[in-house]
Amino acid sequence: MVSTSKKLLICGYYGEHNLGDDALLQALLAELPAGCSVVVTAADEAQVRKRFGVQTCNRRSFVNTFKGLIRCNFLIFGGGSLLQDSTSFKSLLFYSALIIAARLQGKSILLWGQGLGPLRRWYSRLLVRLLLANVQSASWRDPDSAALAKELGRNPTPSDPVGADPVWGLARGHWRGKGGAIVLAWRPTPLLQAPQWRTLLWAVSLLAQQSERQVLWLPFHANQDRGMLLDLYQKGFMPEALWQCSRELNLERPEEAMAEASLSGLVIAMRLHALILAALTGAPCAALSYDPKVSAAAAGLSCQCLDLTLLQNDPEQIKDIWINQLDKPLSSNQIESQINSSKKHHRGLALELGQINSKLFSKGT
Repeated sequence: MVSTSKKLLICGYYGEHNLGDDALLQALLAELPAGCSVVVTAADEAQVRKRFGVQTCNRRSFVNTFKGLIRCNFLIFGGGSLLQDSTSFKSLLFYSALIIAARLQGKSILLWGQGLGPLRRWYSRLLVRLLLANVQSASWRDPDSAALAKELGRNPTPSDPVGADPVWGLARGHWRGKGGAIVLAWRPTPLLQAPQWRTLLWAVSLLAQQSERQVLWLPFHANQDRGMLLDLYQKGFMPEALWQCSRELNLERPEEAMAEASLSGLVIAMRLHALILAALTGAPCAALSYDPKVSAAAAGLSCQCLDLTLLQNDPEQIKDIWINQLDKPLSSNQIESQINSSKKHHRGLALELGQINSKLFSKGT
């Protein structure tokens, strides 16, 4: 057991009103041994403190995050893809500085359930190569991330496992949605311009009319996804029939999203964690991939996945793919396989925290 006098700084994209990142934090906190005291980096600190009962520091301020690090003995990067430069090189510098600061203070670092990359710049790759050499252990959420880490010079250790996304570690639900609504967990992306939006929305409209279902829009990231239904309608991309049978949901917790999925006849997910949370209930699922991580998750479930970079201008064909998935729950064996794979992250976490605790204990005696 980790000493109650020791603290962990958990760093991630928390408090951004993103149900997927909330689910990651929930999964991580559930796996920590009794007696752990944590500080979590968060944008909306009040929300995270209230929901999870933890101490927080401002994730958007390096000074505040650094102060949080000083108060802690161990740094955890908790899920997501923090070491990448597709968002911005500035973001990579932020997390790099945090790792360097932790090492200069003699603190151990764990990358937990991480995706690595993309790293589009040669100097980003050089920087991450140096960082990985200073990380005690890392668990990767997909084989591509593990392969990139190895390419950058990291030699895998027993506490460097590769497993399915850690959100698979949350409790399973029960699907009871035969005949239920169609749920869309979609997001804005540059891959979808006016013609592609029209194609997808016509396909959903055809699906809803043929199956006589309501369409529920589930904004997974409140700041990015909320209002998408109205925006697409006002831009003239949406058939009137789809507008008339659509409604936007306003959910605040991952378990609420799972409850909606459990009552649905089909979840069409573009968000990775929307797909995973729906799958945990056993609900019928289809995916729209804007990123390889979505394709990989869909492949692990053997569910239909359309690559948005290869989208065909044929609403009828897309509708036929989706209608074949209606009211057909996912394979329980496939779900269980993903759950078992995700346990590798938790075993790696327990191993590393056990080693750190032994070191701390020996220093204190």
